[in-house]
Order: sequence, then C-alpha cells, then structure tokens
Amino acid sequence: MARNKVQFQKGLSEADFQKLYGTEELCRAVVFKLRWPDGFVCPACLGRARCVLTSRTLYQCDACKRQTSLTAGTIFASTKLGLTVWFRAMYHLTQSKQGISSVELGRRLGVRQRIAWAMKSKLAQVMLERDDHPDKRLTGRVEMDDAYLGGERSGGKRGRGAPAKKPFVAAVQTTSDGKPDKVKLRRVKRFTKKAVKALAEKTLLPTAEVYTDGLGCFRGVAAAGATHRPLTIGPLLTSSKMPRFKWVNTVLGNIKSAITGTYRAVRSHADRTLAEFEYRFNRRYDLAAMMPRLVYAAVRTLPMPYRLLILAE
Repeated sequence: MARNKVQFQKGLSEADFQKLYGTEELCRAVVFKLRWPDGFVCPACLGRARCVLTSRTLYQCDACKRQTSLTAGTIFASTKLGLTVWFRAMYHLTQSKQGISSVELGRRLGVRQRIAWAMKSKLAQVMLERDDHPDKRLTGRVEMDDAYLGGERSGGKRGRGAPAKKPFVAAVQTTSDGKPDKVKLRRVKRFTKKAVKALAEKTLLPTAEVYTDGLGCFRGVAAAGATHRPLTIGPLLTSSKMPRFKWVNTVLGNIKSAITGTYRAVRSHADRTLAEFEYRFNRRYDLAAMMPRLVYAAVRTLPMPYRLLILAE
C-alpha cells in the first residue's frame, strides 16, 4: 500500500523553527518585512523617513513625529509577551495534527493557562478571518452535512435539542478524482433554510454543486444560487453509510475524535475551535509553509482586545 503523502510529509522541524524564529531579533525582522515590505510607512502621514526610539522600541516618523510600535494594528497589538513566545505558539498550533489545548500550550510556553488561552484564541481568530475571505469559497462538487459539537450534560435533555449541543454545518469540496480538497466548518444558531442560505452565500460560489441529505434546511443552498442535489434517505439508512457523503462524514469523524482527544469537550467559542481544524485541514499539503502563512495573516489581522475575546457566543 502506498504511503499517505500528507501524513508522512516533512513539516517544520524544531531545529528549523529555532533557526528561523529562535530570537526576538529574528521574529521582529519577520514581522517588519511582512508589515512594511517596501520599508517603513507612517500610519498617519505615509512618510517613510523614521528614527527608532530604542529605549521604548518605537518607530517615530520624521515628518509628523507620530510614534508607532512594530505590532500596533496587528493581532499582536498591546502584548506584553515577546514575539518569540507568539511564534512558538503559532508553531504548536500549526504543527500539531489534532490541535493543542490552552493548558498544554501554557505548559510548553511557560505561561499561565489564562494567557495561553488568550493567545490561542487570538490566533484562532486570525484563522477564522483568513478562511472567511470571499476568495476561499468552495466550488465544484461539495458534500454538506449537519453536525453538532458537544453532547449530553448530566441530567439534561438528550438529542438534537440538548442545550450542550452546538449546531454547525460541514462542507467538503472534492477533487476531480473524488478526494477531499477543502473544508468549511461554520456554526449556525439552528438548522433553518434562512441560516443555511446565509452560510452558503458566504462559503460557496454559484458554481458549486452541493450534495446533501433530505433535511429541509438545505433548501437554502439553492436559494443562495448554488446547485443543490438532495438525497432523501430512508429510515433504515443514514448518510454516513452513503458513498456520496463519504468525505464529509470522514472529516466530521476526524474532527470529533480530535476534539475529544485534545479538549475533552467544547463549552464555548466553538467558532474558533472549528476554525483551527479548518485552517489546518485546508493547508495540510504543505505543513512547513503553514507557519509562515499564519504569521503573514496575523500581521494583517486587526487587534482583538481581551474584552471582545471573552464575549460568549
């Protein structure tokens, strides 16, 4: 049997990571180059001449005297941690196949769990916003299914209406030879035609041909302009046993197994949890490049203050 090229590919080794990002100077140089590829540009007057205030590590525009830090306006804004800590967090998030909990991340970085959670949540927000871009929408043959995160709580209601369950929709774009290519994992408040229509407009191109089961909410796919191919399944058969839903169910199984193994349960902020798995899956063909791509996106993502980060869903 041929080896799985994705599973056995070479990633970014710890030695290579240390060589590329092992010091604060190296990390600052990377961020500077990504933020100002053609040299410093003042955010106020667009001036290019500047001096460096070494005592406070700030750049001051020679024209308007505006002072700015290297991380201002990025996801790293207002951080009290060194960039080496952030880069190591990005390394663990991108190179861990099943993700990493904030508890484990805190142990590896040598910071408190609360700080590790905030860092991880901000980086997951980067992933979420990156894959929400219109250029990332799915096309071609797409398998779509409904699913839930979470499960029964002690003494609580069981089934679809259980309060611990968080509904989401999974969509998998397949290649011409029938292999999974890209995935979209999006939370919905409930499975309604209106909710699926809004989701499809954000995640699918009109050229998509979407295969679903007969659940009524999926009529929203056609309402969004994509081609809908529903299949009504009898009471003795589930979509998980149908070949046309093979990959969406495989992806869902892998996600739920990874979440159980990594987090045990998802109580809140499921959007960002799903975004982590989506980001890694969609870039799984080049593990070594996943880290610099996340750094690139982080530099271009607006700050996420803690007060917004902790808002409940």
